Amino acid sequence: MLRTITHVPAARAFLAAWVGWVSLGESIGFLAPVMFQQLGSQAAAGMMLPLLVLAGLAEGALLGWSQAHVLKRLLPALSARRWTLLTSIAAAAAWYLGLAPSEFNQVWTPWPPALQLAVGLLTGLVLLASIGVAQWLELRRHIPHSWPWIPGTAAAWSVGLVIFLAISTPLWQPGQPPTLIALIGVFAGIAMAVGMAAVTGLVLLRMLFSETDQSP
Repeated sequence: MLRTITHVPAARAFLAAWVGWVSLGESIGFLAPVMFQQLGSQAAAGMMLPLLVLAGLAEGALLGWSQAHVLKRLLPALSARRWTLLTSIAAAAAWYLGLAPSEFNQVWTPWPPALQLAVGLLTGLVLLASIGVAQWLELRRHIPHSWPWIPGTAAAWSVGLVIFLAISTPLWQPGQPPTLIALIGVFAGIAMAVGMAAVTGLVLLRMLFSETDQSP
């Protein structure tokens, strides 16, 4: 059953809790890729991809847990375990899709440009939608017509990635020590987390306000 938010103060309180917890969960979770990136730079060739996919599992688990922690206030029947597991798997898949083009560039570079563009666009869309689709599998059990969560989450991650690149790209320079590179990544990751949390929170509020108390 869905506990509908019925007035503005409650909506603001929910949004504040969502942005706070989700920003924290994603920020801490993003430390895993940062640390694994450092390990990968000293590991054997070919280890970076599996290390970062593994880090994605950890990042997704922390993100999913923080989201479920807040969501259960309005969706008490939501399975925090299932939500966390689905988010973790989707985050690992997103990391794989994001890294695969550079990891396997010798495979796709001989392709015709039109095919490269088509596959690249499709991969990007799947990457952005991966977490939203996975979470929707649980969310649809509790909120009728919850499909907007998929494009909403994709938009949120697009915003977050733009923020990350806007901060990190001009700050990262050749020859910087690994510690400074990691600190820049952490700072940009926190900003990314806040942006993503804010957008997903607004999307979720719109979905919750549009529903009345009913079973899926």
